[in-house]
Amino acid sequence: MSNKKRVFITGGASGLGKALAEKYAKEGYAVCIGDINDDEGKAVVHELAQKYTVDVIFKHCDVTSESSLQKVADELLQEWDGVDVVINNAGVATSASIDGGSLDDWEWVININLLGVVRGCKVFTPVFKRQGSGYFINIASMAGIIHLPLMGSYNATKAAVVALSETLKMELADDNIGVTVVCPSFFKTNLDATMRSNEQMKQMVRKLFDKSPINAEDVAKMVYDAHQKEDFYVITHKKGKTAFWMKKLLPTKIYHQNLYKETKAFRKKKSDSS
Repeated sequence: MSNKKRVFITGGASGLGKALAEKYAKEGYAVCIGDINDDEGKAVVHELAQKYTVDVIFKHCDVTSESSLQKVADELLQEWDGVDVVINNAGVATSASIDGGSLDDWEWVININLLGVVRGCKVFTPVFKRQGSGYFINIASMAGIIHLPLMGSYNATKAAVVALSETLKMELADDNIGVTVVCPSFFKTNLDATMRSNEQMKQMVRKLFDKSPINAEDVAKMVYDAHQKEDFYVITHKKGKTAFWMKKLLPTKIYHQNLYKETKAFRKKKSDSS
């Protein structure tokens, strides 16, 4: 078995995925970037290869296809003798009211955000078990814990990723396979580029991105540090941590009353999102 540290990142050609690729390369990991965008993926490989001496490679990867992920796993077994860390990062965004959104959008976001993570874990768990070790980092969202209005499909997928991660934390512990789930609030990425929503909601999301006190590089560092400590939750924003504890500690009725007040701006978009 190889002595080098090896990480595979889905959606690694842009946004948080790219920041994670750079962070892990900087820390001495061999990095495999998986993405459906070949040109962007190869450009990131070239960029990182100029800065770091570690092995950086690209694999075309479509997380909506189990066979695509399996092909990556098989090739990494052949080329690297395995992989130590799999970061299920690829994701998309949706926003609509329950009676205004289409079932096509629900199926699209579920197939990528939830089943993409499921496929990544399903394909690489046998690799980890054969090695006797491994680590999953699943990128969820604060939307998986705090559920804003007009984001039902997105919230549901991210909540499911949190639930899946909690399940695997217990299920795979005896196999020496670790799990971390990442729940960032809004920060600047390219998520809005493919977001399925009305333009007014996209503009609101962009404003929230711009107001974020942290960026993708900050989140990548938090993820790496949590991985090294084997922390389960990564909650990136101070307000997110406050909201997390409010939900846990406040009586449900008071929590919902507070959330109702705090989400007034989102609910005002309802007529435009239908």
